[in-house]
Amino acid sequence: MDIFLSAVMGEVTTRSINFFISKLSKPSALDVEDRLLMVLLRARVIIEEAMGRKITNQSMLQQLDMLRDAMYRGYYLLDTFRYQSHKEEVKDQIVSHPSLLSKVNSVKGFFFPSGKGTQILEEMLEVFDNLRSMILDANELVLFLASYTRMYRQPYSMHLLLGNCMFGRQMESQLVINLLHTPPPGGEGLEVLPIVGPFRVGKSTLVAHVCKDERVRDYFSKIGFLSDCDFRDEKLTTPREGCAMKYPNSASNKGGRVLVVIELAGDFNEGDWKRLYSAYKLCLASGSKIIITSRSNEIKKLGTTQALTLKFLPYEACWYYTRTLAFGSVDPETYPRLAHLAMEIARTNERTFIGANITACVLRDNFDIHFWCKVASLLRRIVQKNVSRFGFTTD
Repeated sequence: MDIFLSAVMGEVTTRSINFFISKLSKPSALDVEDRLLMVLLRARVIIEEAMGRKITNQSMLQQLDMLRDAMYRGYYLLDTFRYQSHKEEVKDQIVSHPSLLSKVNSVKGFFFPSGKGTQILEEMLEVFDNLRSMILDANELVLFLASYTRMYRQPYSMHLLLGNCMFGRQMESQLVINLLHTPPPGGEGLEVLPIVGPFRVGKSTLVAHVCKDERVRDYFSKIGFLSDCDFRDEKLTTPREGCAMKYPNSASNKGGRVLVVIELAGDFNEGDWKRLYSAYKLCLASGSKIIITSRSNEIKKLGTTQALTLKFLPYEACWYYTRTLAFGSVDPETYPRLAHLAMEIARTNERTFIGANITACVLRDNFDIHFWCKVASLLRRIVQKNVSRFGFTTD
């Protein structure tokens, strides 16, 4: 009997010690939230500082791109954890009468099904560890940032900064700018940069932001734009015929360099391209460039340099974009139910930033939950209508 009691007491003691150790080694939900928030703030400082500078080094841009993606995911997980408890009450508000809103009280605590809560906490810890190691590795990068020219005066709110750059495409923008400034091999020839990607991925927007950059406008004397109809015009043999000329810069007419942007929305005709390229090669000054955009991968073979392929940014990036623009300088945690509604609204935009931009600006002008519920309900009906009519969303 004594042996049995001794064995039982030993087992109980062992389990108690193991349980105590596990509780000490396993951080609480609040600890995870605080740790992730602190490392996200550090990452955000680096990213915002980088966005305000003209960085030309591709390796630095790649490192910043990875840090930015990790930050987007971190904010998405943190906000999901914070605002998940408001899911049911917001859902009820969308489908019920607005008069019921007064009966709904904001909940400070966050409650998840055990499996879901554990999964989110594990993902938050993973992102925390990843971001922490990336920030430690970025010490030299932070020092080098100061050597690049600042584009905007500080302080500068992020929601205002996003209006002066293309969100999530800093690396791609700088890649295009670098290629435009690179002389052709041997000093001769007309270089062509193809940019391909699906519908509404941001090809035209990327080109527009590049063309507005003062480094591009100072390098080329003129920038011309051609559409599908202009492209098929048999009389089109010079840049001035059928070409919408923008950003003239006669003061810096360095050799008369011209940038021609061709946007193909329809089918590609190789014969039309050969005729146009031959004509432009004869009449354009050395150092002139052509950018051609299309949804078709066929245009890749037209390039004299490697094509740039654009893909949709992840949903986490779309949420960060919506979050930043919709709340502006206001902390989303001040309005947790609105923050959860914003996450639901962001999902309906299908990672297209045109719709996200318009919707976020509309929301920012009216911080009323009745209004936000109406917007969420309207967007949900539009998505359901598109699915029932086309079998998919139009985005």
